[in-house]
Amino acid sequence: MKATIIAIGKCKKNSPEKAIIDEYVKRSGWEVVVKEHDNADREEEAKFLLAAIPAGAKVVALDERGENMKSLDLAALAEKWMLNGCSEICFLIGGADGLLPVVRERADLVLAFGRLTLPHMLMRAVLAEQIYRLQTIIAHHPYHRE
Repeated sequence: MKATIIAIGKCKKNSPEKAIIDEYVKRSGWEVVVKEHDNADREEEAKFLLAAIPAGAKVVALDERGENMKSLDLAALAEKWMLNGCSEICFLIGGADGLLPVVRERADLVLAFGRLTLPHMLMRAVLAEQIYRLQTIIAHHPYHRE
């Protein structure tokens, strides 16, 4: 499985968030790719996000209006997609003003990570950990505990 994080804003190379992202990417049994774009107006951000979605990938848009899910439920959905022939999931993270409706409508799942507002770079680190967690749940690895 391949996971692609498509995000607005660029993470600084020596930042603590980048170190966390790199650690979970290194641990992951999945190929994890990060595609970034500089902050811009929302229309340009939407064009980048939509154009960067690989053909055939399932799309998860991160948005505060999205569904709150437990990690086990998200892993079950990812596993279902895998069993149905999906080989890539991409996660979309918008800019400071969020995602335009056209981006949310393109998503197979609109997902919220709770009601809190998190800095974009920190959200990437949290997402990288969740991608690792998903693959460990699917592989029945003891990392995740309920």
